[in-house]
Amino acid sequence: MFRKIISSPSKSKSRKIVSISLHSTNYCYHDPSAPPSSPSKHISPRQKWLEITPTSFKGFNRSFSSGYQLNSTQFRVTNLNRIGFSVSRRGFSSETVRDCINYDVVIIGGGPAGLSAAIRLKQLCRENDVDLSVCVVEKGAEVGAHILSGNVFEPRALNELIPQWRDEEAPISVSVSSDKFMLLTEKHAIPLPNPFDNKGNYVISLSQFVRWLGQKAEELGVEVYPGFAAKEILFDENENVIGIATNDMGIGKDGSKKDNYQPGVELKGRINLFAEGCRGALSEKLIKKYNLREKGHGQHQTYALGIKEVWEIDAKKHKPGAVVHTLGWPMDHKTYGGSFLYHMQDNQVSIGLVCALNYHNPYFSPYDEFQKLKGHPAIRPLLENGTVVQYGARTLNEGGFQSIPYPVFPGGAVVGCAAGFLNVPKIKGTHTAMKSGMLAAESAFEVLNKGSNMKNYWESLKKSWIWEELYQARNYRPAFEYGLFPGLAISGLEHYLLKGRAPFTLKHGKPDHEATHEASVSSPIEYPKPDGIVSFDVPTSLYRSNTNHNHDQPAHLRLRDPQIPQIVNLPKYGAPESRYCPARVYEYVADDKGELKLQINAQNCLHCKACDIKDPKQNIEWTVPEGGGGPGYSVM
Repeated sequence: MFRKIISSPSKSKSRKIVSISLHSTNYCYHDPSAPPSSPSKHISPRQKWLEITPTSFKGFNRSFSSGYQLNSTQFRVTNLNRIGFSVSRRGFSSETVRDCINYDVVIIGGGPAGLSAAIRLKQLCRENDVDLSVCVVEKGAEVGAHILSGNVFEPRALNELIPQWRDEEAPISVSVSSDKFMLLTEKHAIPLPNPFDNKGNYVISLSQFVRWLGQKAEELGVEVYPGFAAKEILFDENENVIGIATNDMGIGKDGSKKDNYQPGVELKGRINLFAEGCRGALSEKLIKKYNLREKGHGQHQTYALGIKEVWEIDAKKHKPGAVVHTLGWPMDHKTYGGSFLYHMQDNQVSIGLVCALNYHNPYFSPYDEFQKLKGHPAIRPLLENGTVVQYGARTLNEGGFQSIPYPVFPGGAVVGCAAGFLNVPKIKGTHTAMKSGMLAAESAFEVLNKGSNMKNYWESLKKSWIWEELYQARNYRPAFEYGLFPGLAISGLEHYLLKGRAPFTLKHGKPDHEATHEASVSSPIEYPKPDGIVSFDVPTSLYRSNTNHNHDQPAHLRLRDPQIPQIVNLPKYGAPESRYCPARVYEYVADDKGELKLQINAQNCLHCKACDIKDPKQNIEWTVPEGGGGPGYSVM
């Protein structure tokens, strides 16, 4: 291991000089003291990563499961000379050349699905005495930094993946103690029959849980690399996916190479699993390129935006494990959504609002609706005199069974929320995401070890409890296309009487971006000003998300047609992008002539993907910024 090699000088008086030859993709090291006939020892992909990672990732400090610490100054090949390595690099021209690392399996995304897939692969390796190299690349500065969810966690998949998790210091300790469901009006909270069954579930922080999963993966030998954003899909001459490339670092806003420029890295896998989460940028390209939506169940995906805060409240008000869900106010009866309030540990509560992105009124602002929610008489007293710990937002899939794409493509598969396995009536998707990753891992192992086909992943999905859950829940979300009360009636019939056995399957309405009405037929919405006690302005909330991007880099939010905002969105739809974004990335400002022009504040981006989904003309393309940028969630 690299740790042992570089630590040997401090533990031995006779230090070995190791030379590393870098021949394009062939990386090996030679021990000069070994007999001439001794074969060269190949450097592992992890060692190669350590040598080529750019120093431009400021402040990066990496800790592996072995306990060895790496900082950015140790990540360059040239610095190996300082600890006794003689380094030679041959075969490189003055032109930019991307380093290439080969793995058996490359997993894009360090969330529940990706890490569960990685863990399951390594478990299978141990069970079958096989060694496969597995890499997880994650765009967040650390594992869990971009993870946000409610979250009332159902441990079904975890029980299968790591049965002994209770003995492994998993951050899962607050079991659900009470469970309420209410209909909110402006002044009242009306109790409703509770359709949820949260017995045996836990209130958790998903970002903390994912961080723990990352540690478990590393302990098994998975190479987990946060801070690297997958920018490009790599194909061979037959259009098979053979890996991804991370984005270049050190590119200025004007496109020029800065002094700290480092080209991206190619990560090539025999199997490539895309686990980017909801509306993953590369996953969506694969779904479109290979017509996976049409090969699956054919219907478009539908989405919602979840906005969340974690508060620390008075200990006297805190009830660990208490769970509350609501429908109704502050949203109108035509807008699907609701709120959640979960009592976590350490006097913390998570509160959030989830609103479907097929809402009609372009003046609707999810952020301001959330601020209104906290002023409700049933909620405000709990939060008063408390402190906001963190704020964030993320979109989620709501299409369910009807929108599942065929998940297999030449060279890999789409897993987790990138495909869309969220169970809407349960308001849960972590357990299904994890299970899908595990099933994909088992299929990938069979491909690499026994020569089978990744198509088995699709068959395994259809035989799994994921399929059973989503089929039974298939009519809940589209029932609310008819409004709140018809939706409650149909979903109640489904839940209590038909139990998922209805002889029909409802279809979704229009895609979310097509659902927006024109401003001329919509009523403006007046929102109250933040009081600074339970409601806050966007800059205050954004600060609490720990969001950070390098300002001097190309914008990762791109307009396909720069004229659309001025000639369509502003006059026809009343500038909806200035409202659906929960970070105020988009705002219209007057130029020297007094004309309103769209200004994109990309540094504010929470990576929620709402803009990529809701823009009426699908004119905004969300792409990855430099790795490590974005929110820095720790308890979300």
